[in-house]
Amino acid sequence: MATYVTIDGHPTWVADRGGPGEPLLLLHGGLSNSDSLLDSVGPGLVDRFRVVAFDRRGHGYTADTDAPFHYADMATETVGVLREVVGGPAALVGWSDGGIVGLLVALAHPDLVRKLVVIGTNYHYDGFIPFDAGSSASLSESLLAPYVARSPDGAEHAEVAFAKGLAMIATEPTLTTADLARITPPTLVVAGDDDMIRLAHTCALYEALPQGQLAIVPGTSHALPLERPDVVAGLIVDFLAATDPPQTFLPVRRATR
Repeated sequence: MATYVTIDGHPTWVADRGGPGEPLLLLHGGLSNSDSLLDSVGPGLVDRFRVVAFDRRGHGYTADTDAPFHYADMATETVGVLREVVGGPAALVGWSDGGIVGLLVALAHPDLVRKLVVIGTNYHYDGFIPFDAGSSASLSESLLAPYVARSPDGAEHAEVAFAKGLAMIATEPTLTTADLARITPPTLVVAGDDDMIRLAHTCALYEALPQGQLAIVPGTSHALPLERPDVVAGLIVDFLAATDPPQTFLPVRRATR
C-alpha cells in the first residue's frame, strides 16, 4: 500500500509493503526514490519483514520545497516516519545518502533503531572519490527519467533538485570517527569493491562503530543493490536474524567485548 502521510508538516509518499516480522525501513539513495530499493532488494525481504519505505522531500513522489537539502532535515523526516507510520523502532537499511541518514538517526535516536545496515555510505564528504565531468553528466542523465516520471514538481524542477543534491554532498556530512563511536545499534557496513566511496573511508567507518560488521561485495560498484540484489538481501537477512555480538572462533577486535 502506498499513500501520502504528513511528516514534519509536508505531504510525504510512503509505501508499506506489509509482511511478517519486525518492521524494516528502507532509505533510498540521493536524487533517487524508494522504488530503487523496493524493486531490487525488497522482494528478498518482504517474506520476513514488514517492509516500509518513503520518498524524502524533493525525491520520488514527494514534492520539493524552496529549502536546500540537508542530511539533518532528512534524518528528521525519517524519525517522523518511524513514529507516525512504523509506530516505533525498526531496522534501518540505507543506501548511499540513505545510509548517511541512517547513521544520523542512530546517533540521535538509538531507541528507534534496532539494527542498521548502510550500503555505499560515507560519514564525511571527503570519503567520495571525485567524479570527472563526463561521469557526472552520465549520472545526471540516468537519474533524469525516473525523476520526471515521479516528481509532482515536473521535469523543469529536476535541475533545481539535482543542484541542491550536489551542493549538499559537496559539504556534508561532517561526522567524525568520534561521532561514529557513539552509535550503539549493531551496524552492518556494505560496499562494492569498486565503490565511489574510498575503501579506506569505508573501513574507517566500520572500525569506528562499537558494534560494526563489514561486507565488501566483489565485482560490484556503488550500484550494488541493483547489481546484486540477491546478495545484498541475503546479507541483510542474515545480519538482522543473527544474535549479537557475533560468535567467532578467532575474535580479534571483538575479543574484549
